[in-house]
Amino acid sequence: MDFEPITRPLTDAEARAEAERIITQSFQPETPPVRHFPTSFRDATPPPAYGDTPPVHQDDKRIVPAWAAGIAVASIGVGAGITGIGCGAWLVLQGLASVTLYGVLMVTLPFAGLAMVATAIGGAVSKARSVSKTVYKGPVVQNTQITNISNQRGMFSRTRNDVR
Repeated sequence: MDFEPITRPLTDAEARAEAERIITQSFQPETPPVRHFPTSFRDATPPPAYGDTPPVHQDDKRIVPAWAAGIAVASIGVGAGITGIGCGAWLVLQGLASVTLYGVLMVTLPFAGLAMVATAIGGAVSKARSVSKTVYKGPVVQNTQITNISNQRGMFSRTRNDVR
């Protein structure tokens, strides 16, 4: 490049020539274009034979021991079982995640009602069995009679022993 300072202004022809030179030099590639080469090659010649013995067919005679097959089947069963347990736990936890106060109250309401009825019956029985303060004077006759009634039907059976 010529870096000499220009002391006089260029004429129109000189300026046009200098502009064309700068443009041509700017858009000229610095390295020659790269040629593209093929990236694969197929060799059609047959491979050379090594030695004079022809190849021998080798049968596949792999034998799996019984213990290895048993372990494989057991591991598949354990994996399937664990997957089932995991799915069940997921379902239970999904159900527990959706618990609300109203749901808990509706589930426990029958139990609370049963407890209230049992308490009332227990109080009534307690009052009925309370000992009388009345004292009687006279002869005492004791008569003991035992009656066994057994109703055994269905899942719940009951034996009553009435002592009088």
